[in-house]
Amino acid sequence: MSEPASRQRFGELTSKTGLIAYEDLEQFWSTLEPVDIDFMIGEWRGGELPSGHRGDGFLGDRWFGTTFRSATDVDPVVCVDEDGNKYSDTEVMNGSASLWMEEFRGEVTATMVYDAMPIHDHFKKVDDNVVIAVTNGKGARDGGRYFFFYLERV
Repeated sequence: MSEPASRQRFGELTSKTGLIAYEDLEQFWSTLEPVDIDFMIGEWRGGELPSGHRGDGFLGDRWFGTTFRSATDVDPVVCVDEDGNKYSDTEVMNGSASLWMEEFRGEVTATMVYDAMPIHDHFKKVDDNVVIAVTNGKGARDGGRYFFFYLERV
C-alpha cells in the first residue's frame, strides 16, 4: 500500500467512534512496511486503536506517548501530569525499554522490548510520521487477539 493510501486508511480507522473491527486492524497491519531502529528515534505521541482487547483504555487519558532516545534508552510510557508536565511512568510497565530488530510474522521490524516484562511492541510504518504497533508477548493476547496502538512523531 502506498504511503498516501496508508495515511488515508489510518485516518479512516482513527476517526471511527467506538470499537474498530479487529479484522480491519489485522488487514491494515499486513499492508504496512517494517521500520528500523533509526526510524523510531525521537518523541512520539500515542493513541489507541480500540478493538475490544482487554488492554483498551489501560493507560487512560494521562498517556502522552513514547520517547526513543537511542536503541538502549527508551521511555515506553510517557505521561502528562495535572499541570501538563511530561514524565516517564516507570511503575506502570515496571521500568524502561529498548529497541531491537525482531522477526514477527515473517518480517523483521523495530520492536520495543520492555526491560521487566515479557512484552514486545512491533512497529510498522504508515508514513514518515506515524507507526502502528502490535503488542505481543507472554500474556499479551486476549482470546488470541493482539492489542493495537499507534504513535505519531512529535
